[in-house]
Amino acid sequence: MERASGDYMGMLATVINSIAVQNALEQRGVTTRVQSAISMQAICEPYIRRRALRHLEKGRVVIFAAGTGNPFFTTDTAAALRASEMGCDALLKATKVDGVYDADPNQVPGAVRLDRLSYLDVLSRDLQVMDASAISLARENRIPILVFSLFESGGFAEVVRGRGRYTIIKEPD
Repeated sequence: MERASGDYMGMLATVINSIAVQNALEQRGVTTRVQSAISMQAICEPYIRRRALRHLEKGRVVIFAAGTGNPFFTTDTAAALRASEMGCDALLKATKVDGVYDADPNQVPGAVRLDRLSYLDVLSRDLQVMDASAISLARENRIPILVFSLFESGGFAEVVRGRGRYTIIKEPD
């Protein structure tokens, strides 16, 4: 399959996932909006920065779907872009492991988890936690990235509280 078609299919999958997250949150009484970079107004709102900001001001959770709406850009880059546009304090990256390691812990016994890294460390060591465009965009906008496990029960809540196991990527203090 050509890359652009595969990327569009991936973007559509993120819309499906976003609707699932929206449903789960709304069942718990959380008001949400899904905004898509690809227009599909019968299902969700189009991504409009000012509208997203208004939703946030009203205390709604905004779920961004369909990446940037363009092939050849990863969801990591889309997340860094939206975090930059929204003026976010941090970008949370949920993965299969509880942070960034010096090697793939699923393939390298004894891989070491790193608590803190600079953006340049991630890029120069080619740590593959996110693509270089996402790391660079977060760096340019001084948005810390917190990398944590999606599979650790209660892990997300702990990271939001500043506790738990995660790696933080930011400029050195």
